[in-house]
Amino acid sequence: MLSSVLREGPPAGPSRPEFWRSPLRGPWLTSVLGAVLLAGITVLFVTGLLSYAAYNPDLAPSNDQTPDKGWLGFYLFPWPTSPYWLYRLTQGIHVTLGIVLIPVLLAKLWSVIPRLFAWPPVKSLSQAFERLSLLLLVGGALFVFATGVLNIQLDYIFPGSFYVLHFYGSWVFIGAFVVHVAFRIPLVVRTLRARSMGKELRTPISRTKPEPADETGLVSPRPAEPTMSRRGALGMVGAGSLVLLGVTAGQSVGGWLRGTALLAPRGQDPGPGPNGFQINKTAAVVGIRARDIGHQWRLVVRGGGRERTLTRDQVLALPQHGAALPIACVEGWSTSDQEWSGVRLADLAALVGFSGPPPGVFVESVQRSGAFRSAALRDNQVRDPRSLLALRVNGADLSPDHGYPARVIVPANPGVHNTKWVTRLTFGERV
Repeated sequence: MLSSVLREGPPAGPSRPEFWRSPLRGPWLTSVLGAVLLAGITVLFVTGLLSYAAYNPDLAPSNDQTPDKGWLGFYLFPWPTSPYWLYRLTQGIHVTLGIVLIPVLLAKLWSVIPRLFAWPPVKSLSQAFERLSLLLLVGGALFVFATGVLNIQLDYIFPGSFYVLHFYGSWVFIGAFVVHVAFRIPLVVRTLRARSMGKELRTPISRTKPEPADETGLVSPRPAEPTMSRRGALGMVGAGSLVLLGVTAGQSVGGWLRGTALLAPRGQDPGPGPNGFQINKTAAVVGIRARDIGHQWRLVVRGGGRERTLTRDQVLALPQHGAALPIACVEGWSTSDQEWSGVRLADLAALVGFSGPPPGVFVESVQRSGAFRSAALRDNQVRDPRSLLALRVNGADLSPDHGYPARVIVPANPGVHNTKWVTRLTFGERV
């Protein structure tokens, strides 16, 4: 019965080659879009790896939102504190480029859609493997881009699971992507060499012709009359990417461009004053109560078998230092440099007996709900003289939403690891 169905040919609908009639589809257009994606996705993957490394996930369970990563964490390294804007740069590129590539990705999927409905679905073992890799490639791309955009726009729509979903989804996608590139790169190179980019971009609609039929199955056997040139198609995709760049990049670049970040929910300044810069989560959202951060608040500093308990006035009485540092969030937004002042983490380590180079520290918050209620910092982060337990910002006390009575601020640190509403610091112990 199966053999008779195959002999009768594809059923009516998208499985028939003549169903797809655009005269623009063909190896050349697909290769151009593929080359752009090859460069863009490579940068996305590298900056994504750097973003993951910045969390120091191998330092403590509290830092690792992706348990059982195994050998997928082979490349991890101690995240540096210099340059202080490193995470702001890498994560800003990661998020902005990911959004900018969406029109290119959609255009690429449009250009190869006949292949997704190729008939018969499976005709050999090698074709079955190719179809499976294509499924993983397309599904992985849509999944990774969709989860990233949803997390940016809706803020923790995947409570406790976004990092796991995005991490493993990215590895599945990049695996399929590498296999696909390995098989297709010779065809892409031949196709781009055989057809002049400059000549194609000078070709108007009136002279736009279908590409010669070949083994890819992308060229329609019954093409319709063109309503757009390939120049126009690429221009439309490029314009879409430029628009997305214009309404996204400001959240990372800052300055007057911050006002153009229309697609960034936290891309606008929340108001005037010393505390008038973006926040990730408010005190109310994470369950901070007035008594948690009022006069009864205490800072507990532990380590080396010692413990000190300090009021906020006692912390203020310690030597105060300043640092100009931004806040940079995994969702891509960042602030300009803010003037923080407080006690160096290294000085707090000395309070409990660490007179030499200080060890790492485990930071705990009074936060009652939500992710990242604690974080572990490496010894190199504690040693940096710009790493502070901040009490003030831009000359004023921290607001409750910015972490009053005290918060951590560390150069080049992901925003969620600059823990707010700090109540306990434990030096030199894995927690």
